[in-house]
Amino acid sequence: MNDLKIYCEDEAYAEKFSALAKAFEGEFESDCTLSCEVVIIAAEEIRRLNNDTRGVDAVTDVLSFPSLDGILNKKLEKAAFPADTDEEGNLFIGSIAICESRAKEQAEEYGHSLYREMSYLAAHGVCHLLGYDHMTDEDQKLMREKEEKVLAKINAVRE
Repeated sequence: MNDLKIYCEDEAYAEKFSALAKAFEGEFESDCTLSCEVVIIAAEEIRRLNNDTRGVDAVTDVLSFPSLDGILNKKLEKAAFPADTDEEGNLFIGSIAICESRAKEQAEEYGHSLYREMSYLAAHGVCHLLGYDHMTDEDQKLMREKEEKVLAKINAVRE
């Protein structure tokens, strides 16, 4: 199946994240549609979340909250996670919080568009929800390759 739905209540990003979800098709294996949510939050809120969840009292760009553990490169079967479905019956893989003001700063700093930065942060978050990480150089390389492959599909490459 390999479908992904990204829910975002912020209308400015909902359509863009829908395109990103389509770009993830074929990038994981599942017997059902996967879903996740992206919430756009203010700097103080992401700072509080970062402190509460990671013990880091600082504004960050993106935080991911995976629902499933140990799923990297495994076929996701809905029957294995009966308590993790959303209202539509999709397998819910987690939530992503993005700080738009931090993303704007980074877009300016890196010399690319806000579209590219927000797409990157969402893709980065989805990768975390799918089990990717960047704790080692090898893990980081795999994650970056997946991010860039997906971003290229929606023309949100580095400018």
